[in-house]
Amino acid sequence: MDRLKYKDRQIYMEGIIVDIKDGAVAIDLKGRLGSLKVPRRMLVSDYELKTGQEVGFVMSYPEILNDKPNEKYVKKEVEKWL
Repeated sequence: MDRLKYKDRQIYMEGIIVDIKDGAVAIDLKGRLGSLKVPRRMLVSDYELKTGQEVGFVMSYPEILNDKPNEKYVKKEVEKWL
């Protein structure tokens, strides 16, 4: 967290579960803010997961850490598509 220039600002957000796979859950964020896909193991629930259920979570804004791309990651992504 020492790399961030701006202090953490937690924002409460809500969404709807739109897809459930073996290892991932897709969530559409309310307010036309996009979508989020998370590993199923990260979802906290006392209930069986069902499409259409509402979820709530706290999130902060993503911040670009520097102006240069991570070359190792870029190379792996390019190789994946060749």
